[in-house]
Amino acid sequence: MYGLRTAYLRGCSAQILDRDFGVYPRSQVAIRSQPQVLYHKVEDVAVTPQHGICTVIPILDECEGIVVAKTERFDFDFGISRILAVAAISFSLTGCGSFIPLDSPDAVATQTNAALITEPSAPLAYALMPVNPAILQATNAFTDSAGMVFSRLPGGNYRDVTIGIGDIVTVTVYEAQAGGLFIPREAGVRPGNFVDIPRQQVDQSGNINIPYAGSIKVAGLTPRAVSNIIRERLKDRAIDPQAVVSVAEQRGNQISVLGEVNSPLRFPVDPGGIRLMGAIARAGGPKYPSYESTITIKREGRTYSETMSSVVHNPNEDALLAPGDVVFLTRIPRVYMVFGSTPSPGSIGGTNNRRFTFENDNMSLAEAIAKAGGLDGARADSKSIYVYRFEPKPLLERIGIAVSQFPTKSVPAVYKFDMSKPDGWFQADTFRMRDHDVISVAESPSIEFIKLMAPLNAATANADNISSVVVNSK
Repeated sequence: MYGLRTAYLRGCSAQILDRDFGVYPRSQVAIRSQPQVLYHKVEDVAVTPQHGICTVIPILDECEGIVVAKTERFDFDFGISRILAVAAISFSLTGCGSFIPLDSPDAVATQTNAALITEPSAPLAYALMPVNPAILQATNAFTDSAGMVFSRLPGGNYRDVTIGIGDIVTVTVYEAQAGGLFIPREAGVRPGNFVDIPRQQVDQSGNINIPYAGSIKVAGLTPRAVSNIIRERLKDRAIDPQAVVSVAEQRGNQISVLGEVNSPLRFPVDPGGIRLMGAIARAGGPKYPSYESTITIKREGRTYSETMSSVVHNPNEDALLAPGDVVFLTRIPRVYMVFGSTPSPGSIGGTNNRRFTFENDNMSLAEAIAKAGGLDGARADSKSIYVYRFEPKPLLERIGIAVSQFPTKSVPAVYKFDMSKPDGWFQADTFRMRDHDVISVAESPSIEFIKLMAPLNAATANADNISSVVVNSK
């Protein structure tokens, strides 16, 4: 092994005499010795900056401060630097799945291992609507009127208490004078001119039995209607009979209030009926705020649901309940999602996601963005704030949008807000949010260029650092 004396040019570029030789001032060349197994003799080598990249060249002669070197020698550092730069950029852009750890299969692996790849579908058609006063008024009106289900419930006109299966019924029969069917002729045998029929429970068929009147179907009838039936069946046997029917215990015509209430219970229907909010009040009221509570009514094998806020703000939704109804309260917080150029998750109030819940009955877009931390001043394009939701065709037709090209009943709609102007802020503060709305804050166009340059700058810097290490190690 022989020592190799390596020269490093300092400062300016070399003066090139011709194609194969360069002359360098001795004051700008640093020379040191380094072992090198590739050479069998001591040879002077100069490292010169050409085109911004160092090149290793052998020194042929040195005289009176001038170094003469052959320049067609192996371009060691130039080749290595270029290879390192290309490799660094490749690693940065492709991810290099076999080199960098991954927590799931990447796109290449997923497509490579697929047995079948279907053709991509056509882009989803949607309506993009820059918000103006007419659009704002129409969509808010629909948001406020959403629901209105309980006011159209079938059978909601129940008023009178009817006899149900399982109820305990009492019947008293009166006669005009003694000596009839029920009152003995002998005076003083018993007081009064009436007889009490033993209490009976309405059987599964809805019937009760009255002596001399037979089996009478009473389920679904009012006590007054049953009294008339008994009188008609006894009038040919008793003396001017009259009957009084009453329900001693209601076991069939009951309403159940369950779920997220303070005191779940089951109770009989009052004469004249009871409304939905009155039934919930009997159960101790809801456990959670109205904007987080959903009411479900089960009636005659069907279910109907509505938010409690809608019932509170619309009196017509406070439906009259019917016997056998089941009222169930569920806590279903309304939510919305925020994506794009807003502060990173976890940086605002400890919230570590982009899914937020409503905090009142009517949340505006401005409130929703504020809860998400506002716009990111370094990235956001305040002219491009979008709200994604599905809208019914009648609403879009009212706005003046042609909906014939949309085959479904609901149309994908995108509302665009320009918050670079004052009126955009007023519109955002007026726009009513709905459950599962999606807010997207677009990035400024300059951010795309910055994202593109970041890995290239990093790769170039890494290549320069590796090149410096290689050169300095000689």
